Amino acid sequence: MQNKSTEKQRPVVLFDGGCPMCSREIAYYRKKEASDALQWVDISREPDMVSGFGIMHADAMQRFHVRDKHGDWQTGAWAFAELWSHFPGWRLLAGFIRRCGLLPLIDRVYDSFARWRLKRECADGTCSTTSGRQP
Repeated sequence: MQNKSTEKQRPVVLFDGGCPMCSREIAYYRKKEASDALQWVDISREPDMVSGFGIMHADAMQRFHVRDKHGDWQTGAWAFAELWSHFPGWRLLAGFIRRCGLLPLIDRVYDSFARWRLKRECADGTCSTTSGRQP
């Protein structure tokens, strides 16, 4: 999912605030000074915002999404690398995994985790079809 643009855009982070683990991780990043440069969208509370970005809610629930400053959507491990590139210290990790070509491997691990996370939420009853979560 990519939306090409030549002008700079404010980076956007789509996250599932209904997931306790996801919320804790995002809260960590949002405490950082550089977080003000990013737009944070909790897709569990603002599901209509997702469609405004041209992304299906179910897709946003399945994989982590970050729009970079060029308007391109990154998902999964690529989204994490994009997010990390905005924070001092984490920027080094993002650059390292990009340069070493580790993103495809990390993304496979992330994809397995993301499927497990969504199934687990659905199994414990916090999943609903109205929120876009699918088992």
